[in-house]
Amino acid sequence: MHFERSVRNRGVVVALFAWLLGCGSVHPAGPPLQEPPPGEREPYVIGPTDRLQVAVWKNPELGVSVPVRSDGKISVPLLDDVQAEGLTAEELKEVLTQELSEYVAAPDVTVIVVEMNSRTASVMGGVGSSGLIPVQKQVRVLEAISMMGGFSPYGRKNDVRILRRTDDGIVEYHFHYDDYVSGKAPDSNLILKPGDHVVVPD
Repeated sequence: MHFERSVRNRGVVVALFAWLLGCGSVHPAGPPLQEPPPGEREPYVIGPTDRLQVAVWKNPELGVSVPVRSDGKISVPLLDDVQAEGLTAEELKEVLTQELSEYVAAPDVTVIVVEMNSRTASVMGGVGSSGLIPVQKQVRVLEAISMMGGFSPYGRKNDVRILRRTDDGIVEYHFHYDDYVSGKAPDSNLILKPGDHVVVPD
């Protein structure tokens, strides 16, 4: 049974590596990424499956609570489909304000991301259960593995790979469990970003 499961898990991991390599080159891992202070973090970028609350002051009929569709758009009264994916809430507010100004005098628009469903990372391989985890809050590699049931008996905890897509291609980071818990690699327990893949070979 272990042999069959191991072959299946290896097949998933190999397929993931093949897909990523087909999309770009894997670069050697650089220094661990440092999380910036709260005031310096990048603003949240809207993605598919997020749910937005749009309100227009003194025009309640124009307010909507809508999910971002798979095509990255939302439906808004008077405007029909509006591109939301790839924008921050503030940027989408500016777009809606400009477009609604053709119908409403000086519209006061508010955009709130009420569900951040697009912020996920994947964990697979030698763990209790492979799948997606939410990363709306700060989730580190070891916490992500714990959320998926921890290391399996055959998971190679000292050879964990974190694959991250960047503008320059795919960057691969490594997590060595024993080095981390012994204090030799305190910065290796990275904070995951949406779209990251945590792979535990087995």
